[in-house]
Amino acid sequence: MKANNILKDLEYNDNKPAISVLLETEGSKEIRILLKEGQKMKEHQTPFPILVEIFEGEIDFGVRGEVHKLVKGDLVALEGAVPHDLLAKKNSIVRLTLNKADKAERVKKVAEKS
Repeated sequence: MKANNILKDLEYNDNKPAISVLLETEGSKEIRILLKEGQKMKEHQTPFPILVEIFEGEIDFGVRGEVHKLVKGDLVALEGAVPHDLLAKKNSIVRLTLNKADKAERVKKVAEKS
């Protein structure tokens, strides 16, 4: 068994989203993204499908130029190779589920360049 808590050690960065790996399973990687109000992740895409959960806060989630307002509790599944971006309207905790073949480092690079 593997366990972690999405609320453990919350440390928001002042200049960019904070990315941390919560768990790795046989089929996925569970990533936590902490965004302060106003922080964004510029348009990017992933080679694999993803699942995004808004655990806390409010995000404008852009998909191919269309903005979707996501709030606490919302889940979004997105196929691979679909351009998307995030903008925090409030301090937010986002849970991102990646395919096991994807890399958390890729997500960290997106955050650093945003």
